[in-house]
Amino acid sequence: MGCKQFASLVRLCLAISMQVLVAAESFLRWRPPPMYVFGDSILDVGNNNYLPGANVSRANMPYYGIDLIPTGRFSNGYNTADYMARSMGWLHSPPPYLSLAPQSLMMTSSLLLTAGALTTGVNYASAGAGILDSTNAGRSIPLSRQVEYFNATRATMLAAMGDDTVDDLLAKSIFLISAGSSDLLQSSVRNSSSSSRSSSLVVSVSDLISNYSATIEDLYDMGARKFAIINLGPLGCVPAVRVLNSTGSGCAAGLNQLAASFDAALRPMLSGLAARMPDMAYSLADYFGLAQDTFADPQASGYTDIAGACCGGGRLLAEAGCLPNSTVCTSRDERDSHVFWDRFNPSQRASLLTAQAFYDGPAQYTEPINFMQLAQSSS
Repeated sequence: MGCKQFASLVRLCLAISMQVLVAAESFLRWRPPPMYVFGDSILDVGNNNYLPGANVSRANMPYYGIDLIPTGRFSNGYNTADYMARSMGWLHSPPPYLSLAPQSLMMTSSLLLTAGALTTGVNYASAGAGILDSTNAGRSIPLSRQVEYFNATRATMLAAMGDDTVDDLLAKSIFLISAGSSDLLQSSVRNSSSSSRSSSLVVSVSDLISNYSATIEDLYDMGARKFAIINLGPLGCVPAVRVLNSTGSGCAAGLNQLAASFDAALRPMLSGLAARMPDMAYSLADYFGLAQDTFADPQASGYTDIAGACCGGGRLLAEAGCLPNSTVCTSRDERDSHVFWDRFNPSQRASLLTAQAFYDGPAQYTEPINFMQLAQSSS
């Protein structure tokens, strides 16, 4: 590297260092809490773009982002993580972790990571990620690895700012998690000939809950105190599962029952952790209940299609993924009238309504408090 290039790099690093210090100082005044995001495709804002391999699910090409740009979000535009960040007062969603950790200029990337972590937070979510490492192995960032990435973020923050500042920041931060869907869906689609029977699914709810609990404990030990948890929706009603029904387009009752069993076990797990871990606070969002109410009366939310995808191929546009040569809903109004964008993931409008319901919407969709109350609570 020449002298001029080195001098330019030093000036860049100093400028970023000043941004880090300004971010830390301004954080002493009230501002929306940083948000650290973990989970799967409904929260992924582009981490899968950076994963190697031909079998990785990516959303950085049309028709993803048709109402935005193709960013890596599995949506026609923004997703639930984006709208949750906006609800809390941020203009932009936390950036994907892997976008802040390039393989070159590591000194610069560490400062960028610290600056991001001190302001909006960081997103570690990965489409296809499971609670279990075996789920979509090699094709996503499992939840355990996402937590490792957060620990690396925390180490970078500690080196830059010190224990007291970082501990205070993390205690005020929101840890948004949506996990478990990929574990159940992978097994369901693989066992499509008997997907309506929960006994055909090879994953164990008790194993998932045990691993999930350990993950939350690990984050707590790293300084997390406020957990915003989204439970599983009725997975048997996503288009990719509906299309497996050879006699129609109804939901797979067995998979819905399994998701409901997971959700039923999640509630006492969280209350038990909060009872024995000092200063832990949480809000549990009922995605299952919200979706059921939507499916029961779609017109109340402005939907005309609750079964099919808006981008894909085949019956219900759910027999193939969303690709540049897919069939796609041509108008914004049509896209807004669909619950689902692709065969697994919600549309931008569905994501918006979901975030609104969980942040400060009807009381039946969150317990014991809503996401807004969690964000505003004292740590």
